[in-house]
Amino acid sequence: MSLQNQTVICLLDDEFEDLELWYPVYRVREAGATVLYAGPEKGKTHIGKYGVPAVADLSFDEVNSEEIIGLLVPGGWAPDKLRRYPKVLSLVQELNAADKPIGQICHAGWVLISAKILEGRQVTSTPGIRDDMENAGATWHDEAVVVDGNLISARRPPDLPPYAKAFVDALEQRMG
Repeated sequence: MSLQNQTVICLLDDEFEDLELWYPVYRVREAGATVLYAGPEKGKTHIGKYGVPAVADLSFDEVNSEEIIGLLVPGGWAPDKLRRYPKVLSLVQELNAADKPIGQICHAGWVLISAKILEGRQVTSTPGIRDDMENAGATWHDEAVVVDGNLISARRPPDLPPYAKAFVDALEQRMG
């Protein structure tokens, strides 16, 4: 329970990839942290690509980057929606500037691209957005997990075990 009394935010919008949301959330909770879902509207239920619902504990506007230790961005089609909210982009930028862990998997790289934080960074993602990641200035690797400082990235659901472990490890290292 190394992360007791710490909070991580998981971004939420419709059509998230169910496993890419739930698996890392459960792993972070097992490590002792509280994980809250932040969406466009507090209390709104969002449905994953395979029908699993998740409810926003907070609206994006209620999230204070100084009060959290990390951020999870699930994949699926939700990232294409998430990247359109200025508050999401500023939250990603604030966490990056504070060197707090940001986990992204699959299409979640779109959010980091729109936040303009990938220049010179090492990442992975679903191969489908490799060009987008590279065009944003990142060096893309075809590996299960890539850790570059505070950025933890993974390709797709089969990579969830090493991705979730790397994200929890990054949170624990930050807590020192």
